[in-house]
Amino acid sequence: MVLAKTSADGKKGILVAVNSETDFVARNAEFAAFAEAVAATALDKFPANVDSLKALPFSGSISINDKLTELIGKIGEKLELSRFEQIQTEKVVAYNHPGNKLATIVGFTKTISDEAGRNVAMQIAAMAPVSLDKTDVPQAIIDSELEVGRELARKEGKPENMIEKIAQGKLNKFYSESTLLNQEYIRDGKQTVSQYLASIDKDLKVTGFKRIALG
Repeated sequence: MVLAKTSADGKKGILVAVNSETDFVARNAEFAAFAEAVAATALDKFPANVDSLKALPFSGSISINDKLTELIGKIGEKLELSRFEQIQTEKVVAYNHPGNKLATIVGFTKTISDEAGRNVAMQIAAMAPVSLDKTDVPQAIIDSELEVGRELARKEGKPENMIEKIAQGKLNKFYSESTLLNQEYIRDGKQTVSQYLASIDKDLKVTGFKRIALG
């Protein structure tokens, strides 16, 4: 199960992923209750990382990690609290995709309507951007995209003096497909996500996002 939650004031958001080996166990009521309790604790205590989350109390003197071990013995299947992500900023919006196998959180610099925030969170869920903007893409990914572009151009027999230009074109396409602010907005392909945000408030910015998908 993947769960996204936000605090009552909308300034904190968390994602947790609890894995089982089979869908049968993932539909188990006790497994689901454990995942919900972990998500609630993560939001309340806001730990630094997944290991810190596992060490937090589950109930009484038992920790989340100990409760997980207890459930493994009871259910007879390997279970794992595998991921924990968090965002804290002026406004955080969460999106849980039906089925609890995909969820996102996204942070904004200003208050945004629930509908508009959800639209961006759903964009992240649907389009799986690798980063917020061009400047956030890891250099290793940029180098890889450029090299793939060069190799493709050479295989197609393009002139050597055109290779770099073609490779740069492929990189620009990657930016438009894989960075959130430069993606086509899924609810209106005539504008990018950046343009959509500007249409709401010219000073509205995304501070960051997190996405977890199972499978």
